Amino acid sequence: MAPGWAVALVSEVCADAGVAEPSLRWRRAARVASSGVTRWGVGSVAVTSGSDPVDERLTLLHELAHWVAPQARRRRGRIAHHDAAFYAVAFRLYERHGIPAPEALAREGGRYPSSLRHARTLGVPGADTAWHERRVALRERARLRRPVRVLVPEHTVRLVRDGRWTRCGVCGVRIVGPVLVRLRKRSGRHLLLGTG
Repeated sequence: MAPGWAVALVSEVCADAGVAEPSLRWRRAARVASSGVTRWGVGSVAVTSGSDPVDERLTLLHELAHWVAPQARRRRGRIAHHDAAFYAVAFRLYERHGIPAPEALAREGGRYPSSLRHARTLGVPGADTAWHERRVALRERARLRRPVRVLVPEHTVRLVRDGRWTRCGVCGVRIVGPVLVRLRKRSGRHLLLGTG
């Protein structure tokens, strides 16, 4: 059962946007963070709420932004769910419904790093700083990463069964999915990289 504040928030956001309300599914989980999913086809917004009240509110607003934003378009064969049009709606909802900009940037940026780029374009206060801090952190992480070296030189893949798995008989790497399908049809080559 969804809490009263969540039901009221769904009604308010949908009324402001002039769209029909989705059915709201709510459940609790024994964790801090919340998660959610919007399903236009079945007309629902589902939230699994954690123990952090700010995060559950932001998660519901994020899913409502999916509900009221223009439908996502297919780009390069994929649907872009978190594009500029989505974040224009999302950051407006966060601001209007009491999520401070630094809080929204930190949480959205942690889940979807591209949100910081969109927030900069939208002029969200603090977005420039958050974006630059993330770039510095990524450069520092790359600097501290151990260099990659070749563990097994390039070789022709020889498929062997190992119980329920298929592996390369030369380097022992497990081969799955589309790569396995392709290698069953025609041979291929690969090499094994590592930091060890």
